[in-house]
Amino acid sequence: MHAIMLKAKLHRAEVTHAVLDYEGSCAIDGEWLDLAGIREYEQIQIYNVDNGERFTTYAIRGENGSRMISVNGAAAHKAKVGDRVIICAYAHFSEAELAGFKPRMLYMGPGNELSHTSNAIPVQVA
Repeated sequence: MHAIMLKAKLHRAEVTHAVLDYEGSCAIDGEWLDLAGIREYEQIQIYNVDNGERFTTYAIRGENGSRMISVNGAAAHKAKVGDRVIICAYAHFSEAELAGFKPRMLYMGPGNELSHTSNAIPVQVA
């Protein structure tokens, strides 16, 4: 049996660029890609916290240390500079792989400063 699981997440990153006339994709600071374990050209889901848009694209490498989140091509209609987004990557895992599985999550603060990382989401209380 296999399960599709959250592999990686950048939580509340701020869009720094929205470039309509660029080949589609989302450029992400290369250091964040490495830390999150997201590969260049890997499919990602983007959830725009500010306008509710949800869309699929792929990751491309942005300049290391740039704090860049550039939503490009047609996706630039779904996010503007300053919007807060959640970027997720998912993967298929076998039951054996799930035994030690933990997602890689990066949490962003103001100015796209990396606040902290985690491997678990706290239990939501009522």
